[in-house]
Amino acid sequence: MSPVGLKLWVVGVLALLLLAVSGTWKVQDWRYGKRLAEQAGLHQSDLNTISRAASAQVQAEQDKRRALEQQLSVSEQTHYRALSDAQRDQDRLRDRLATADVRLSVLLDADDVAAGCAMPATPRAGGVDHGGARARLDPAHAQRIIAITDAGDRGLIALQACQAYIRALGR
Repeated sequence: MSPVGLKLWVVGVLALLLLAVSGTWKVQDWRYGKRLAEQAGLHQSDLNTISRAASAQVQAEQDKRRALEQQLSVSEQTHYRALSDAQRDQDRLRDRLATADVRLSVLLDADDVAAGCAMPATPRAGGVDHGGARARLDPAHAQRIIAITDAGDRGLIALQACQAYIRALGR
């Protein structure tokens, strides 16, 4: 073979080799491209699944929060109603004491000779007392006692509301 023929033959072999390498690269590129597309699709599918699960969890938490808010609203309304009822009852009693419609009295110890109280042990005609001597309280003292019981009633109602709130949170 002549040197020119040999050179052409080497150039031809190199061209074929270059063409083979280039074709191989193209085939590899297609394969990897296809794999990357599949992986991207799987990744997107996983992200969608995670997103749906997170959305469902957020919705469940919002539903729980709404239910708790409704329970607390009902509890607050009940507390307010009990408080206003107690206040109304205390106001009525205070008014009745002020108009002398009702009088507060205390039961005296009949065995206490040192008290020096000459109250009869038997009830008067038309009275509602059943036995035992009683002494009527001064209206100002009666008003203070009513104010004390009013504060106590309010405290008990507030305590019940707090306990209901804690129970609702515990559920």
